[in-house]
Amino acid sequence: MHSPVPRSPSFRQPAAAPRAELLPFLTPSLAAAVSGARRRALRDGDRQIDTAHLLHSLVESDPEAAAVFEERERLARVLGYLVQRSIGYGLRWQRSVEDAGARRLLPATRGTEPRASGWSPAAAGALEGALRRAAERGEPQARGVDLLAALAADPESRAVEVLRRAGVDPVALAARADLAGAPCEALDRAADPARDSASGGTRHGGPSQQV
Repeated sequence: MHSPVPRSPSFRQPAAAPRAELLPFLTPSLAAAVSGARRRALRDGDRQIDTAHLLHSLVESDPEAAAVFEERERLARVLGYLVQRSIGYGLRWQRSVEDAGARRLLPATRGTEPRASGWSPAAAGALEGALRRAAERGEPQARGVDLLAALAADPESRAVEVLRRAGVDPVALAARADLAGAPCEALDRAADPARDSASGGTRHGGPSQQV
């Protein structure tokens, strides 16, 4: 039986750390990445934790999520754009609210006032998406790859803007992140799709029932 999606937290605290009620639903590495995004937002003087903060902290602190990029050069370019947040395209972010993804928020967070919140609607939606992905697999905790997949799935987010500027296809990245988060059984089938058909649909190389 799949675990239910945990009740969404309120993102009304200014640049708050993950609330205690949320921590049991995050792996330690993902909780550390979210806390790192909070510290980065405070250090940069930003009013919100946005998807770019989450992406930056995630790829720096979570090796599993960083490995999804496959090419070190692409990952280096992504980090290069993220560390330049205070100049160039990042300057306009300081004068605006990241409201991408607001239409896809769950009812618990839809309608919150972005400027009164420590989280942009898109960032809140990405974290909820990570929780949902884990719950759909029947896992009690979301992982960094779940958050990466959710970040890359929002085409209007700041995280996706950075990915595109760095030459990373966000759709392909989200697919790889989803695959990285899949159970080992699903990974085996994806790596060798012919195996199931050759064995008559039996799992893990079991004996064929064909006569």
